[in-house]
This record gives sequence, structure tokens and C-alpha cells, in this order.
Amino acid sequence: MSEPPRLVAITEHSHDVLIDLVYASANNFTGRVIYRHGRCFLHPQAESSLRRAVLAARGLGFRLKILDAFRPQAAQEALWAAAPNPDYIADPKKGSNHTRGVAVDLTLAGADGQALDMGTPVDTMTAASHHFHAGHAAAVQVNRMRLLTVMLEAGFVHHPREWWHYQLPGADQFPLMDSPDLPADAPEVTAPGG
Repeated sequence: MSEPPRLVAITEHSHDVLIDLVYASANNFTGRVIYRHGRCFLHPQAESSLRRAVLAARGLGFRLKILDAFRPQAAQEALWAAAPNPDYIADPKKGSNHTRGVAVDLTLAGADGQALDMGTPVDTMTAASHHFHAGHAAAVQVNRMRLLTVMLEAGFVHHPREWWHYQLPGADQFPLMDSPDLPADAPEVTAPGG
């Protein structure tokens, strides 16, 4: 069996994106820090698609703001421990597409760096977070469609229950990766309950 590919570091400078990893602070649905360091990585194929998405967003006058990308197994286990709901969190026994490095959570930001109104915060685990939820104002629907257009044009597919989640097609065909497969400057993660 071949070695899994090395993940590619995503930085604001190298990729012309904004990065605000929600699990690098306690400002997330768990209320605690999941990553000790806010470093962002993707599988090489996802990184290539991300570069296309950056250009597509720029063409519409926006920037991408990345909220999560590669997620080590310990982080996936911590999220599952906080909310074992398979509609929104992948069971770590089956594996997450984030742990494959081929999924990214993100939004669009305006020229001022402020995220567009998408109707709910990231990781809102209700019907209001579903991509085509009809209960939102027209402006929110337009913003979600802008993000969808950018990401589809770049080769990603969307998650129907999470307006922020995009992944490569056939994501479950990619191998699961964990911390030993990361570059030396990879994020450390806390253990569940730690």
C-alpha cells in the first residue's frame, strides 16, 4: 500500500485566504479549545481545488475565510464526544473527511474581512444550517449561493446539512490520516476531556 500524501500547509499569505480555525479557540460549539495551534492543512488535491476557489471568490469580489480543514483523529474524537450526532459530526470509528484532509469548512468575507451573513454560525446543528433552508432572508440565500457557486466551480461538493462544509467528490475513497502524517509544524490536539 502506498504512503499517504503529505498534507499541504495553508496560510493567509501563501493562499490569499483568511484563516480563523474555530477549534483553535473555545469559541466553538464545544466551548473548549480542540487544537492547541491554529495551523491549517489540506490534502494536495483539496489544496489545488482551494486555489481555484480563491480565484473564483476573488472574481466575485470576496475572499475565503477558512474555519476548519484537516482534523486529526483525536480532534474528531473530541468533537464526537461533545456531540455524537451523525447528522452533523462523523463518527470517528468510520472516519471524517476532515481526517482525510479533503474537507474544508469555510465562508465568504467581504473586502473588509468581515464574514458574510450566512444565517447561522458554523456548526449550528439544526435545520437552519441546511444549505437550502427556506426560512432565511433572501440576502442569506444569496450569500449561501455565492459560496456554493465558488466551491462547485472549484471542484468541491457541498454537504446538504452544513452550508459551510465542502469536500472533494468521492471523499471517502481517500485514506484517513493522523498526526504522524503531518508536517513537523502540525497542530497539536487535546484529548477528549483534556
